[in-house]
Amino acid sequence: MRRLPRKRRRSCRSETCGLEVLARVATPHSSKEQSGGPAGGRVAHVAVIMDGNGRWAAARGLPRSAGHKEGAAAARRAVEASRDLGLTHLTLYSFSTENWRRPASEIRDLMGLLRQFIGDELPTLKREGVKVTIIGDKRNLDPEIKLLVGRAEKETATNKAFFLQIAFNYGGRDEIVRAMRKLAAEAAAGRLKPEAITELVVAQALDTAGFPDPDFVIRTSGEKRISNFLLWQAAYAEYIFLDIHWPDFDSGHFAAALAEFQARERRFGGLTATP
Repeated sequence: MRRLPRKRRRSCRSETCGLEVLARVATPHSSKEQSGGPAGGRVAHVAVIMDGNGRWAAARGLPRSAGHKEGAAAARRAVEASRDLGLTHLTLYSFSTENWRRPASEIRDLMGLLRQFIGDELPTLKREGVKVTIIGDKRNLDPEIKLLVGRAEKETATNKAFFLQIAFNYGGRDEIVRAMRKLAAEAAAGRLKPEAITELVVAQALDTAGFPDPDFVIRTSGEKRISNFLLWQAAYAEYIFLDIHWPDFDSGHFAAALAEFQARERRFGGLTATP
């Protein structure tokens, strides 16, 4: 198993590599920075909708399982590239609450890939100081998956070098409903007054509590929709849609997406900054 690099630059396969220019130390946005102006180089969190595994496989006459396997390899590259680029937080959309509608054989393949990814990568993630969090509804997952997820979270709980969220059995609406149930239970028990419910209180009830909101969201495969992903958290995120399938994603695509984000102006509901 190849060791994840620690701030090490790696060669990329696309022509859009620019790590030597784009790698910067990332810090969360302050309230002052959120008043508007160019996005600049201060990026903390990128979220990714990893789409196109099946179409990648179909274009090559391969089974969908082969596409998912290559997609797992692309996920490893994304973790490496995000660290090379100076990011501190990465969220990967791995399996949605709607994906249960897929054929049973494909669901088994996806569950197997999560087992393999955590099993193969956990020693390296621990060694490299990566904290792993799985977001989504874990209640109905296979007991073996739950055990593995719990192990990954427990064994990396004190790591602080990099923060990786894997969205598995995740849906944005489902997350919000579960959060509202938590708050309703607190209110019914007399521990929370309705007027005390603020955006911060809601955010702390979500699966992503403690994680910064994403600065931008990448979606591959050319599809231009958000697919029930981080509906609350991505309220002010920029979206970057790439016309490649996820298995082809590499550090060059990541660097190009970061460059596009940095060229944009984030207004957060305000007006364009006056020169």
